[in-house]
Amino acid sequence: MLYTEKMPKTWSVLCIAAYLAGIGYMGIDTIPDEIGLWLGLCALFLLVLLPCLAVPISKFIYHRIQIDAQTLRVGREHIPLADLDPASIEAAALDVHTAAQRHASSLATVNAPLPGPRSTDQGGAPRLVGGGWGAPMGMSTVVIRTWQGGQLSIATRDRAAFLAALRQATSTQHQN
Repeated sequence: MLYTEKMPKTWSVLCIAAYLAGIGYMGIDTIPDEIGLWLGLCALFLLVLLPCLAVPISKFIYHRIQIDAQTLRVGREHIPLADLDPASIEAAALDVHTAAQRHASSLATVNAPLPGPRSTDQGGAPRLVGGGWGAPMGMSTVVIRTWQGGQLSIATRDRAAFLAALRQATSTQHQN
């Protein structure tokens, strides 16, 4: 594996720790006498925990990036490195994004299965790669062209490291 983008786990750890601390605190007084009530409260607070973990889980499923010698894997999609245009990777590497631009690009990247905001209805807007409906807030989007003329939008946490690894992988791919 040439590159694997690490997903931060801070939010997930904080949410799970708060859940465990809360049910542990409630269990101190209720477990000996009312175990049923305590289990019910555990289930009820689990309904609060699950939506808090939905975003990190979806980022892991749809926006996990891995680059090996032959393939760029984004979420559920596999893209052969030979299909990517190295000139578009160089152009994307030269395009520096500020934090405001990163947030604006993540808000504008929507590929929801609705009639209006579909990428096919947006007049040739880049297709979001990975299988998600949109780029998560705060993630930078990188637009790369393929040799067939298609444009791919890839959401990444570390734009510079991703593009450097992709540049290196495509240069070795096109040398072979």
